[in-house]
Amino acid sequence: MFWLSRTRVFGMGLIALFGLLAFQGAPVKFNKLKSGVEYRVYRRENGRYVLRPPFAPTGDATYATRVGKIMALHMQFRTGKDSVLLNSRQTGGLLRAPLDTLRAQQRGSIEEALSLLQPGDSAIFRFSADSVFAKSFRQPVPPFIQKAGNTFIMLAKAVKVQTQEAAQADAKQEALQAQARAKKQEDTKIKAYMTQQKLTGPQTAGGVYYIVTKPGTGPKPQPGQTVSVLYTGMLLSGKVFDSSEKNGGQPISFPLGQHQVIQGWDEGIAMLNQGSKAILLIPASLAYGARGAGADIPPNAILRFDVELVDVK
Repeated sequence: MFWLSRTRVFGMGLIALFGLLAFQGAPVKFNKLKSGVEYRVYRRENGRYVLRPPFAPTGDATYATRVGKIMALHMQFRTGKDSVLLNSRQTGGLLRAPLDTLRAQQRGSIEEALSLLQPGDSAIFRFSADSVFAKSFRQPVPPFIQKAGNTFIMLAKAVKVQTQEAAQADAKQEALQAQARAKKQEDTKIKAYMTQQKLTGPQTAGGVYYIVTKPGTGPKPQPGQTVSVLYTGMLLSGKVFDSSEKNGGQPISFPLGQHQVIQGWDEGIAMLNQGSKAILLIPASLAYGARGAGADIPPNAILRFDVELVDVK
């Protein structure tokens, strides 16, 4: 792929561009590069989007100053019949594309189109799907795109151009911000579930809620000790995906804090005394995350485990 990373940055410029594309009256004529790529590029001036004049045959004369850097932008891909294939705001946000001469020389490619853009520009490009999929995606054109006229449309809003180091630093910071937002959203869902189920209980430092339903009298396990646990695992919908009963009624045993189980178990079981029964409510980030697990645990699933800490050795 031509982009490096994705973050959740909201692009008002791209939305404004979509407004420009809802033609009122006669549509604005596309300009065309020698490669056949058709384009309309807009620049914001005095609070309005103004259509930039056609580029010289060699493209944007200032492109050389951006070679070797990274462009951060919002993008949307569509078929010739206006079906949306990708919307970066819905699938992760800001995209990053490397700018280099060799990529820009791939005539008829997405990279050639991006070489025309400067920060603040918004644009719509129209390509031959054969050219884009061969040169940018390096794969055959999907049949449904061929049936839609073999035309590939890209809307883009160039936000900024950065050095590779600055782009990596931004991407790291934005990833941390996205994780914080996801953690807050998960916590809100868990609290709503607890209210619905009339559950109350403390939270570990990592974010696992544990509700002791029967206190035990034994010691709390220490990292490295082997614990034996009876359990039933379910989604918040109540669907059971695993249990000790499914495994012959025998407890599962593992060394605590050694990453032998999901992080939510390591954190939650450590809070219990031997003999305790409890409910663990585990955020997806401390369970199976965005990948899920098999057919029964979907991506980003918050999990409930009803557990009994049978033994500590």
